Amino acid sequence: MRIAIDARSILNPEKNPQIGVGHYTYQLIRNLLKIDQRNRYTLFFDYRVREKDVKKFSAPNVTIKYFPWSDYKKYLPGVYSEILGLATLGSGDFDLLHTTSPDGRVPIGYQGKVICTFQDLAVYKQQELFPALTRIKARYNRQAMAKRADRIIAVSENTKNDLIKILKVEADRIEVVNNAIDERFFVEKSFVRHEIENELKDKFRIDGEYILFVGTLEPIKNLVRLLQAFKVFKDKINEKYPGKKYQLVLGGKPGWLVQHLLQVAKDLGIANDLKFLGYVEGDDLKKLFFLSSAFVMPSLYEGFGMTVLEALASRAVVAASNIETIKEIAGETVEYFDPLDVRAMAEKIEFLVSLSDEEKNRKVEKGLIQAKKYSWQKCAEKTLEVYQKVARKS
Repeated sequence: MRIAIDARSILNPEKNPQIGVGHYTYQLIRNLLKIDQRNRYTLFFDYRVREKDVKKFSAPNVTIKYFPWSDYKKYLPGVYSEILGLATLGSGDFDLLHTTSPDGRVPIGYQGKVICTFQDLAVYKQQELFPALTRIKARYNRQAMAKRADRIIAVSENTKNDLIKILKVEADRIEVVNNAIDERFFVEKSFVRHEIENELKDKFRIDGEYILFVGTLEPIKNLVRLLQAFKVFKDKINEKYPGKKYQLVLGGKPGWLVQHLLQVAKDLGIANDLKFLGYVEGDDLKKLFFLSSAFVMPSLYEGFGMTVLEALASRAVVAASNIETIKEIAGETVEYFDPLDVRAMAEKIEFLVSLSDEEKNRKVEKGLIQAKKYSWQKCAEKTLEVYQKVARKS
């Protein structure tokens, strides 16, 4: 088979190894090349990607090509962008094209087989939480790709069901291939706790116990209610154990309406207990998970919920929204709450921080077993099976 993959979402895989579609594309390609030396791959990168990053994909069965126009497409009428994209894609001869996001539109006129990965349909399920222009553009791209793709990869059963219900995609055109987590997130028992505590204290000025959230700071993550729940939790802890303190640590890129969070924290009187870390590198993130008193995922919607698995792999105890996707991937290893119920969220946080060492260890071991079910090699193997199915129908 001759396989083309649109890898433009990969710009800096070392600097941003956890973020979205770029992370998925990076891990998928790396693992495809580990398991498959028979088929030929053509990888299309944005011309701005660093040379040393592209070298990681060098192999006898790989050809690297570049889209030369990424910086200029916003100044060009859409038709010219389509023509330039088609010219680049047309410079090779392949059996199928895998675009790893519905936002990576296939140029008009491309006649080959197309596979597209859908992470979620959040712009339909929680539309009020997105800026209007973002919502309109994302919906257009998803509708167009749902019609154009010969086969769609959904990262969870929940995303598959959304594709069927919302975009009316036929079930037999959808394959579920789960995302995965990096092996480096798995924390060994040999981790020396006090050394990591000193390291985080020096690097992030975190001193003492903390509740952790990791993800883009945007409305769909339900962070206003998390702040409210932390306030309820804090007041209850102060009542039970005067003098005992917790911080709420938020790690992740600032997103839409992040300034509103700062105002909410001030209004609740918890601004001094709140710590914004910004984007956190993978090795530091593992340590943050490991040392947290609890990791909380309060999202209103997730396509997969990878961060929950990363937390479990890092030996954190987890409280999460009782949304279908997280229940699908995490099973019985986390404490669930209604994401619209602030008091229920606060109660689950209090429950986790009150666990005995023995109870916590039992939860941690169950979480590790669950997290180990999701590997990038397995993701690559199943994706390759999808390629083979589509190629056979040519």
